[in-house]
Amino acid sequence: MKDIVTVGEILIDLTYSERKNGVPLYTANPGGAPANVAVAAARLGAQTAFIGKVGRDYFGEFLRQTLVDNGVDASGMLTDEDARTTMAVVSVSETGERSFSFYRRNCADVLLRSDEISLAMLSDTHFLHFGSVSLTDEPSRSATVFAAEKAKEFGATVTYDPNYRANLWKSEAQAVGQMKSVLGKVDILKISDEELPLLTGTKDCEEGTRQLREQYGIPLILLTLGADGAFYRRGEETGKADGFKVKVADTNGAGDTFFGAFLSRMAALGIYRPADLSSEQLYESVRTANLAASITTSRHGAIPAMPDLKELEEKNNIDRR
Repeated sequence: MKDIVTVGEILIDLTYSERKNGVPLYTANPGGAPANVAVAAARLGAQTAFIGKVGRDYFGEFLRQTLVDNGVDASGMLTDEDARTTMAVVSVSETGERSFSFYRRNCADVLLRSDEISLAMLSDTHFLHFGSVSLTDEPSRSATVFAAEKAKEFGATVTYDPNYRANLWKSEAQAVGQMKSVLGKVDILKISDEELPLLTGTKDCEEGTRQLREQYGIPLILLTLGADGAFYRRGEETGKADGFKVKVADTNGAGDTFFGAFLSRMAALGIYRPADLSSEQLYESVRTANLAASITTSRHGAIPAMPDLKELEEKNNIDRR
């Protein structure tokens, strides 16, 4: 049985690396939030699998091999004979903040259909994870919702990251509507401080997460705060784990590393329901996720920058001295 199955987009991040003779140079990094989560968790010891679609092109084969090389089961990743693999151009500021320009119209990840998703895979996992990027268009929107609903029927814990990308939506209103439409299906929500006001109208951690809890009944909400760490709410219980100071090179993939690390920590504990975590286990899992994310931000790229279990444990031991 898998610990985590993720469903959604996998793509190429063309990430700015340097300027040579006045010409900007970009590095082709593997990316896509659900794929990132699967790899982040696999590197930290979890058994993971990915469901999605790529084109029959060099990038598609490269992405498939990347999953395999990182220990992710790629048997649920399909190849479209006619569509191209999706790309995103990632620009990184001097402070490491990233912005995205997507090349995605009629590309492979959007074309994933409900009937292409393996029910056997959905019935054989503890966690099913998805994000909002695959909700932007059909048929991937229906396929993603189908996967979440079926996995929940089979008894999996459903996890979700709104992962807002403004230029993928026709309007902010459309984005917010779709991002909210699935919240009632979610057991663990990972949301950023940029997305909280979109979904709740407030930047206040306590108030925003309280609204989400009361309106949608979400058992556990994890709110990432960048360098300040993460706030969390489980019912009336709230807490905060501080971040770790690093020299930031690239924040791309930090949130996915955080969530992959958190879920892998739960899997390592043999706990798959938020209610079954002790308060100490919950805090330590968030703290560990912060540490993993900080390591990713200290290097370039998303998947290439993610730590493995040995590095994470070594960093954790150093920090506690």
